[in-house]
Amino acid sequence: MITFEDFQKLEIRIGEVLTAEKAENTDRLLKLTVDFGGEKRQIISGIALSFPDPQVLVGKKFPFLVNIEPREFKGFISEGMILAIDGEKPVMLIPQEDVTSGSLIK
Repeated sequence: MITFEDFQKLEIRIGEVLTAEKAENTDRLLKLTVDFGGEKRQIISGIALSFPDPQVLVGKKFPFLVNIEPREFKGFISEGMILAIDGEKPVMLIPQEDVTSGSLIK
C-alpha cells in the first residue's frame, strides 16, 4: 500500500505518439517519440509483440508517467513510461475525448 501523498508524486500526462518503430536488434521493444505539448521525449516500451505494425500507434494519445528517472533498455534511453493494462497482451488506455497533449492526469 502507498499513501495518497505517494500517489500525488506521480506525474502522469497525456502524450501524442509522433513516431513509433521497432527498436533495432530487439524483439520486444518499440521506440516512440512522444509529444507532451511542446516537449518531445523518447519512450521505450516492451509492447512490440502486440504491435507488429507500430505505425498504428502514431497520432494516438496515451497516458505516460513522465517523472520517472530515465532508464536504459538494450542501449536505448527511455524518458518515461507508457501506461497500459497488463493482460494477455497490453491494452492501451485512450482518452474518450480529445485532450491537449501534456494534459496532467489527476
